[in-house]
Amino acid sequence: MSFLTLDLNLLRVFDAVMTEQNLTRAAGRLAMTQPAVSNALKRLREALGDDLLIRTAHGVKPTARADSLWPAVRRALTDLEEAVAPRSFELAHANATFRMAMADATAALLLPSLVRVIENQAPGIDIRMVPLTTREPRPLLLRADIDLAIGFFPGVVAQLQGSTETPIRHERLFAGQYVCVMRKDHYLSSKELTVDEYCNANHLLVSFSGRARGLVDDALISLNRERRILLTVNQFFTAGRVVAASDLLMVLPRHLIAATGMTDALTVKELPFPMPELHVDMLWHERDERSPGHQWLRKQLRNTGAFEPVAA
Repeated sequence: MSFLTLDLNLLRVFDAVMTEQNLTRAAGRLAMTQPAVSNALKRLREALGDDLLIRTAHGVKPTARADSLWPAVRRALTDLEEAVAPRSFELAHANATFRMAMADATAALLLPSLVRVIENQAPGIDIRMVPLTTREPRPLLLRADIDLAIGFFPGVVAQLQGSTETPIRHERLFAGQYVCVMRKDHYLSSKELTVDEYCNANHLLVSFSGRARGLVDDALISLNRERRILLTVNQFFTAGRVVAASDLLMVLPRHLIAATGMTDALTVKELPFPMPELHVDMLWHERDERSPGHQWLRKQLRNTGAFEPVAA
């Protein structure tokens, strides 16, 4: 294949299909018919000598060649778009909708400040929250189902730091510590917490998947210890309510205790074993890297001051 003979419009189609992972949605994005999109992909396959996209029951799945090609295509198209039609963003007159995914406790910390800014400075901005039910937000970002994800994504961030090909960008917002939380009049609240006392108690785990295992259990295994998880819930607010009314212990990031709405009913104890730092990261797709609106949103979330640690 010669690059000189390649129809560059085919790359726009390829980018839209990779973004949507669905031919019908890509056709709508491009204002084309689905047969026209299919024909463009056929021509690109013939030019590159690779299938690029494989049809599945739920849309299309990229080949390894498509995954490696897309970041470069996306960067080139973004640069061209910015050069040909620079986008402006006048906050007072901007009209935009941003979709974000994060856990309920993180949203409770970030959204009040963000909404105040929108009410006072950006009346045309709308925010739509999408449930975050996994530690893997990349599919949502790749499909453009969301514009931004914020949370604890240790496996994802480790992979991003080791890759130069990924279209996902990230920024660390906060590094904090885990603590043990119990009700104020818990029988362990007036003494120093030991590993034996911790393991002998019953526990609550905040688990988006419902799986009764977390980072604490990994830490305990290294000590040849284990705990009984009596209850899993998928919301921090629910967790705070239950712990405040029971003898269950739970481990939370210190900065999220306030988001349970039960701070006055809870006691915080240092964990009697080492735990790694908690990292809160912000993830987005490179297609939005230079978007003035997206840059404004990231700046607001970065500067909320929401991640001040709660005093023990």
